[in-house]
Amino acid sequence: MTETSISLKVEEISPVKKKLSFGVPWIDVKKELDAVYQEVNKKVKIRGFRQGKIPRNILETYYKEHAENEAASNLINRFYWEAVKKSELIPLTQPMIEQNGIEADKDFIFSAIIETESNFEPQNYTGLELEKEEYDVTEEDIDARLQNMREMFATMEEVAEDKVVEEGNYVNINFQGVLDGHALKELKAENYFLEVGSKTFIPGFEEQIIGMKKNATKTFTIKFPEDYHVERLKNKTVEFSLVLNNIREKKLPEINENFIKNFDKYENLEELKKDIQKFIEEDNAVKSDVALREKIIDNLLENNVFEVPPSLVELQIRYMMTEAQRRMVASGIEQNKATEMSFKLHDGFKDEAVKIVKTALILKSIAKKERIEVTEQEIDAKIEEIAEKNVQDFDTFKKSLKQNGLLENVRTELLHKKVFDLIKEKSNVKNIKQSDKNRGEADNK
Repeated sequence: MTETSISLKVEEISPVKKKLSFGVPWIDVKKELDAVYQEVNKKVKIRGFRQGKIPRNILETYYKEHAENEAASNLINRFYWEAVKKSELIPLTQPMIEQNGIEADKDFIFSAIIETESNFEPQNYTGLELEKEEYDVTEEDIDARLQNMREMFATMEEVAEDKVVEEGNYVNINFQGVLDGHALKELKAENYFLEVGSKTFIPGFEEQIIGMKKNATKTFTIKFPEDYHVERLKNKTVEFSLVLNNIREKKLPEINENFIKNFDKYENLEELKKDIQKFIEEDNAVKSDVALREKIIDNLLENNVFEVPPSLVELQIRYMMTEAQRRMVASGIEQNKATEMSFKLHDGFKDEAVKIVKTALILKSIAKKERIEVTEQEIDAKIEEIAEKNVQDFDTFKKSLKQNGLLENVRTELLHKKVFDLIKEKSNVKNIKQSDKNRGEADNK
């Protein structure tokens, strides 16, 4: 059987859909049928005949439908994949096969409709006029980071006995919620630690604690919001009884030479500030690169208009839904509720998913046109860098990436970086200080 014996026609239904029509000559169909019947003869048993010696006409009486279906399936698989390989098509979905079965002395006709990546020539990715925003590190930036560090070393101290709860205090409370005369287990807690004013609890609850003293008790009602995540509590009024066990307030350390003693690597406050400045500069550089990358993406999307394969968009949406669900569960929402909520986000993710897929396809096409590739050595170097940051063994980490199907993600990330570097190299990138930009915008008002 040879692939030159078949007829093949490729039609473009749309830029991302192709129809492959095949005609397999009867001589090749007959050979496949004969081979299938030989296999059937070896396996089946029919009373009155020795296994493997059953006449063909007897086999056709009992197994004609099975043999023809098997032969048709074999022919479809063989010639479909030969055609895909020869035409260099990259199917994104399983083929939609249409065929009417095998008929004696006739060519076997079948077609396969597949979804493929858009075939386009990337346009206008060089010579771009781009502005790269740069950010100076100000004293206010350094002070803000110092304040964050003070928060890290804050202590909790009990307030005086006659003090009342103020917003920003931390309280230890017992409470019980009652709905329609029934105490609810899920609305009961003892020694519950809460920052008053954090708005992490039921709306209106924290405000009831303000003004209370240590060991005080209080009863109050709260109406739950309509969008509350527990169905039976939506829009319901619940009566709470509360006991205030303790009141603490956060004490921040002073930024002085004593504060430096919390760190082994700094001799004085100036050394700490220099290190903070370096960290902010590195952070700003990343922020600047990300902003420039977004400008490049906007240019690429504007200059390259093509149809996006629906299957890739759907795959990206599903990924985004899974990530949203994971974050919701991590924030304390029940698994079933998180799943339900993530499905409702499907349509809302579509525009962003289309943008992500289109960008990836444009970058891939540019890489192909410019013959940009990623070597195995470059992949290993990146994996080693990530492994070191995560304090992991290289071989173990690489094996884990491979098992979880994430090795290709590393290759794609490196490929995209090379493409972005090429675009920046072949574009006119003007560095703009953020302060200069703000001044210019003010002058134009």
